[in-house]
Amino acid sequence: MSDFQGVSKETIGSLSAAYQKDPLCRAMTNALYKTSVFNVSFRPQSRQSAQFAFSIDIPTMEVTNQKRSGRCWIFAALNVLRERVAKACNIEKFELSQNYMAFWDKFEKANYFLESAIDLADRPADDRLLTFILETGIADGGQWDMFVNLVVKYGVVPKAAMEETFQSSSTGEMNRLLNTYLRRCAAAFRAAKAKGEDPRALKGAMLEDIYKYLCMNFGEPPKTFDFEYYDKDKNYHIDRGLTAQDFFEKYVAADLTNDYISLTNSPTQDKPFYQNYTIDYLGNVAEGHPVQYLNVPMEDLKEAILASLRDGQIVWFGSDVGHSGDREMGIWSTECFDYEGSFGMKFDMTKEETLDLRQSAMNHAMVITGVNLDENGKPLKWKIQNSWSDEHGEKGFYQMSADWFDRYVFQAVVQRKYLPEKILDALDTLPLHFYPWDPMGTLAD
Repeated sequence: MSDFQGVSKETIGSLSAAYQKDPLCRAMTNALYKTSVFNVSFRPQSRQSAQFAFSIDIPTMEVTNQKRSGRCWIFAALNVLRERVAKACNIEKFELSQNYMAFWDKFEKANYFLESAIDLADRPADDRLLTFILETGIADGGQWDMFVNLVVKYGVVPKAAMEETFQSSSTGEMNRLLNTYLRRCAAAFRAAKAKGEDPRALKGAMLEDIYKYLCMNFGEPPKTFDFEYYDKDKNYHIDRGLTAQDFFEKYVAADLTNDYISLTNSPTQDKPFYQNYTIDYLGNVAEGHPVQYLNVPMEDLKEAILASLRDGQIVWFGSDVGHSGDREMGIWSTECFDYEGSFGMKFDMTKEETLDLRQSAMNHAMVITGVNLDENGKPLKWKIQNSWSDEHGEKGFYQMSADWFDRYVFQAVVQRKYLPEKILDALDTLPLHFYPWDPMGTLAD
């Protein structure tokens, strides 16, 4: 700290003079007085190439709406599964219950937090891992493997069996109170540990409180339900007395644990390609499969996605939607904004740099439903099913340019049958372990 250099008055004077004589600075100062950076820097040319036409375009049901919640990963995953239900039942409009999955996710995350707090109860209060766990608490976001763990343990139900509540669609206040309670539990564990007592003896009563709290906010998950629907020919059907596991096995019938592989593209030095890795202290179902990824080059990731699309299979994926996008038009493109021309400054970074320096990380999960290919079979743009209602983009569908996709897509889940031998062989590598604050440990919300 003693070697830090300050900024002199002379330097400030020189900076002011440079600003005063720069015509770009004067023009931008005037423009930004009443106009947003977003609008001043928008490039209209990006709109011209944004027609919603794709050489591969898989028909799907309407988009869904996560509203004021961070459950995109659940919505996207259920949107993949509901297409299997639609095919099995010959129906054209259907949703699986996002609320049902969110309830069990919150409950399992709370238990995972309690177990983490017990495990770290003897750490000093400023221990980095402990403070990360406490500051993060539990939130709405998640990962593909976390979704799989929930489905394996709890199954799925139609939306009619457990509909949305105000709290499930607007989770901020509920999360704040739940995290306050969980930190109180952590304090009790630490006090018990300091007195030589077993912190786990306190956990049962805490889980009871948490279960009741979640039921008050979400409703209690159904133990059995009837599945009623009309098929496309207007024929009525009913299947009575199903459990969530019965429904999954009968109408979804997918081996999510073994057939679906989570691939990432993280071109950083600490994560070699064709190597598995995992993030410690990241999960929901304590006894479930740990979150695990296989890191591959972007070309391999795209080829796996293209193989899926060519076979009519939509794809769950994760990206960073905080950059270069117009939400109203439903466009993500590196050509959307000319910040360099607007401000005369360089903002470009490599994908590796954005990860290492915390400029970018996965924060949103969606579904790829189509792609536009050039004459050589290379992607020009991708069609995306989002979960932000049908009020944006093309009735809720968005598109991503090829360059944006390469830069800001970090993860995709594809079926094993679409992967080449080189990737299948790499699935046997022992996973490298990373701390929960690693940029690839972020959750999609």
